[in-house]
Amino acid sequence: MNIEKALKAHQIAVESVIKSSQQLEALIAKMSETLAAGGKVLWMGNGGSAADAQHMAAELMVRYVKNRQPLASIALTTDSSILTAHSNDYAYESVFARQIEGLAKPGDIVIGLSTSGNSENVVQGITQANLQGCVSVAMTGESVSKLSEISTYCFRVASNETARVQEAHSFICHLLCEGLDEAF
Repeated sequence: MNIEKALKAHQIAVESVIKSSQQLEALIAKMSETLAAGGKVLWMGNGGSAADAQHMAAELMVRYVKNRQPLASIALTTDSSILTAHSNDYAYESVFARQIEGLAKPGDIVIGLSTSGNSENVVQGITQANLQGCVSVAMTGESVSKLSEISTYCFRVASNETARVQEAHSFICHLLCEGLDEAF
């Protein structure tokens, strides 16, 4: 293991977020507008990205730094009965799309985290969100992907290494939380 090499790769991935600062500001404004109007944020991902989805839903629902009102936010990765029943009865590829179909309203924000940008269940979730008039957001690695092609907002970080991509996604999500703390 080369720690210096890993730190440099982390720095490059996180610094690449600067290129998305205007898009981040626009998304914070859209999220603020949606939440103020009674809408919600739905999060999804697999593995470490599922954990990130849960983490960020909690930051909005409970609090980030500032004591403020709860912001409607749900991780679609947490209900083991829904996840297993749907995966058994239908298919894992549509597990998020089904939840979005039942929970999302037009104008809601749906955020999919996928280091590759090609996780089929996240792609189907974003596709369903688009069909329902939601604002779709993808966070991916550097490569052009299915998610980067279909999302309203896409944050592609400068790495295709899973750990570095997830670290940059966490940074982006924390910036969203900071912006929402200021708005509320």
